[in-house]
Amino acid sequence: MTNTDKYSVCSRELDGVRVVVLEGVDGFDVTKTFDCGQCFRFEPVENSRHEQEFAGVAHGRLISVAQDGNTLYIYNADEADYNNIWRRYLGLDTDYDRICEDILSRSDNAALAEAVRVGRGIRILRQQPWETVCSFIISQNNNIPRIKKIIAAMSEKYGERIDARGMQAHGAPSGEAYTFPTAESLLEAGVEGVFALKTGFRAKYIIDAAQKCTDGTVDLAALYDLPTAEAVEVLKSIKGIGNKVAACSLLFGFDKLDAFPVDVWIKRVIFKYFDCDGDFNSASLGPYAGVAQQYLFYYERYLN
Repeated sequence: MTNTDKYSVCSRELDGVRVVVLEGVDGFDVTKTFDCGQCFRFEPVENSRHEQEFAGVAHGRLISVAQDGNTLYIYNADEADYNNIWRRYLGLDTDYDRICEDILSRSDNAALAEAVRVGRGIRILRQQPWETVCSFIISQNNNIPRIKKIIAAMSEKYGERIDARGMQAHGAPSGEAYTFPTAESLLEAGVEGVFALKTGFRAKYIIDAAQKCTDGTVDLAALYDLPTAEAVEVLKSIKGIGNKVAACSLLFGFDKLDAFPVDVWIKRVIFKYFDCDGDFNSASLGPYAGVAQQYLFYYERYLN
């Protein structure tokens, strides 16, 4: 679902860094988007000149996304980068007002309506498929700080160095960052190399995923064209991937906005707010059930 952009876009330099400036952006919140558990490589920028700023690596690039009211700043990018990468990555090509209308048209549940209201501003990021699958394998029985620490160590050890000079004030104090490692580089590292990063029992799952994604047993690119239920089954052919990891991967890495991950928080939401004795059919929320899930997750975890 796309819309005609209602905001202005220009690029300039601030503090010697290329930055894209978007003015008049509505329905986007940097903190809600990067701090809702959907990605693990962005962190708040300390002592930012902006009201909100998060920096991290995505699509092999280090950027920071800052916000002052309805103005967004994407540091270390120009207009071509924005049009080719970041507009889609940040979900700025998608009409979230229409998505919210669709969700609310399918239910008169008061808690859902409130979750949509307070969660407004969350955008589903379009992350890279391999990184998303691998990251959510790591997320199993893990907490977010530890997930981030493992992924940072994995990227520094097996990713490629990014020259981030000039971005010291925007999330790269050392002047460098690292890409997420490819499946091939982790496969070469082997179970022992991945285990040494404190991945624990997940090491063998990561290597199985790397093997299947490199030898063609699992074709990640093909998942975009499959119905969500079929794509779930393909991902579950990888050792250690169950319904939750598959759904997270598809929602955050394959633009499957109907994918509805169920974790302990969402189980609590279903029991607490939906009169269904735990037998909840996410399809009742329509093609944007995954967006509704993020609103419900944010509402329950951060506001209740």
